[in-house]
Amino acid sequence: MTGRIDLTFPSGDTECHAWLYLPETSDARPALVMAHGLGGVREMRLDAYAERFAAAGYACLVFDYRHFGASGGQPRQLLSVRRQLQDWQAAVACARSRPEVDPRRVVLWGTSFGGGHVLATAAHDPAVYAVIAQGLFTDGVASALAMRPDSSVKVMARAVRDVVGARLGRPPVMVATAGPPGSAALMTAADAESGYLALVPDEAPFANQAAARIALDIIRYRPGRQTAKIACPVLFCVCEHDTVAPTRATLRHARRAPRGEVRLYPEGHFDIYLGEPFERVVKDQLAFLARHVPISPAPGPGEASIA
Repeated sequence: MTGRIDLTFPSGDTECHAWLYLPETSDARPALVMAHGLGGVREMRLDAYAERFAAAGYACLVFDYRHFGASGGQPRQLLSVRRQLQDWQAAVACARSRPEVDPRRVVLWGTSFGGGHVLATAAHDPAVYAVIAQGLFTDGVASALAMRPDSSVKVMARAVRDVVGARLGRPPVMVATAGPPGSAALMTAADAESGYLALVPDEAPFANQAAARIALDIIRYRPGRQTAKIACPVLFCVCEHDTVAPTRATLRHARRAPRGEVRLYPEGHFDIYLGEPFERVVKDQLAFLARHVPISPAPGPGEASIA
């Protein structure tokens, strides 16, 4: 049996809201810190992953970024790379401070845009014990080139208006997070709108939009370039038919990770959250955790094992 509690932790000038999944034990357990991708919230299937990990004996801290979901932050739907990386640092600090968690064995788990964030976070935090990144964003240039030119022009026009408006104190200019091909949206591949919205339950605090200024940040954000700096084990779960995070760029960056492991799936970007593809990816992630982050660590030098 596992349980889930609600908690908050400070980040910037407000708080992030999180779920903490706990196995039924009094022992401090290794923990996964988990967050979503571009504009996503916890309810978009992260609970399904966390339930599997908790059932296997791991604690899981699953959080919403500032400006999204249940977390604080104004204006709403402001998607900032800098702020989200700060949220990751704050979430890791929260996990390490919990008495139910072994602070030496904290794992980062990120998906899509969050998959890029966990690479950037682990590259600058040598105490991270392991990383799991699935469907991961690694290269803003590659993702921008994968967009249709008509969508890119529409989004960039709104991004410029948003930046200028922000300097004048105006409300954000929004773009859809996922939309049909050719629309003014951040993700416009043929499978983007249907695949993205299929993950949203009816009760989720979700809006399919973000402040357009993020488009200018995405192009400059290339977290895959930092894989060579990550000393811990990294599992890269890569979709072979990814229309959002191009596979070739992801594999190029993954090969530079000193302790990287790659698992390939004959799926699109949004497929691995549901059905049989979900089952396969979770099975591989649990196997990775069993190898590198066992529930009961091996005794250290001078420590006797207990039969």
